[in-house]
Amino acid sequence: MNSLFITTISLIVIVIFSSMAAYALARKKSKISTGIYFLCALTMLIPFQSVMIPLVSMFGQVNLLNRFGLIIMNWGFATSMSIFLYYGAMRSISVSLDEAAYLDGGNPLQIFWRVIFPILKPTTVTVIILNAIRLWNDFLLPSLVINQEGMRTIPLRMYYFFGEYTVQWELALAGLVLAIIPIILLYIFLQKYIVEGVTEGATKS
Repeated sequence: MNSLFITTISLIVIVIFSSMAAYALARKKSKISTGIYFLCALTMLIPFQSVMIPLVSMFGQVNLLNRFGLIIMNWGFATSMSIFLYYGAMRSISVSLDEAAYLDGGNPLQIFWRVIFPILKPTTVTVIILNAIRLWNDFLLPSLVINQEGMRTIPLRMYYFFGEYTVQWELALAGLVLAIIPIILLYIFLQKYIVEGVTEGATKS
C-alpha cells in the first residue's frame, strides 16, 4: 500500500505539473521559455547520486522526510524528462486549436484540459509507464528518505528478507511476485501507446 500510494500520487503530480509546464513553454515563443526548456533538458544529465546527501539533509531539517518528502523528490527528479517528452509532443499540435477554443470563450486552463491534454494521451501514457517503473522499483531514494517503520515500500521490505546469515526465500519470492505483477499489468494495458508517445516526445522537439 505504501508503494502504491507513493507511486500513484507521484505520477498524478508529475503528469499535471509537467504537461502544464510544457504547454506554457511550447506556446510562449520567447527566448526565456526556450531557455527554461533547455535548462530542464540539461538537468537530466545531473545524476541523483551527486545531490542526494545535501538534498536529504535539507529535507530533514524542514521535517519533510518519509512519504510526503519522497513524493516531492520523485516529482522533482521526474519533471525534466516528462517536460521534455510533453514539449516535443506539444510542438506537433497546431496553435489554431487554441485559437478556435479561445474564440469559443475558453480560458487558457479550459483550453489546455479540454482540448490539448486529451490529444496528449500517448505521451501521457509514456510518461506514466517510464516513471511508474522507476518509482515502483526504486530502492536508493526511499532508503534515504523513509525512516518510519510503517512507511517502507516493497523494495525496502524485500531488503530485510536477505540477512547476513539467513535468507527467507519463501517471503522474498512472494514479495518479488507482488512487486512484479502490478508493473507487468500496467505495461501490458498501456504498451500500445509507448512507442507513439516516445516518438512524439523525442523526434519532434
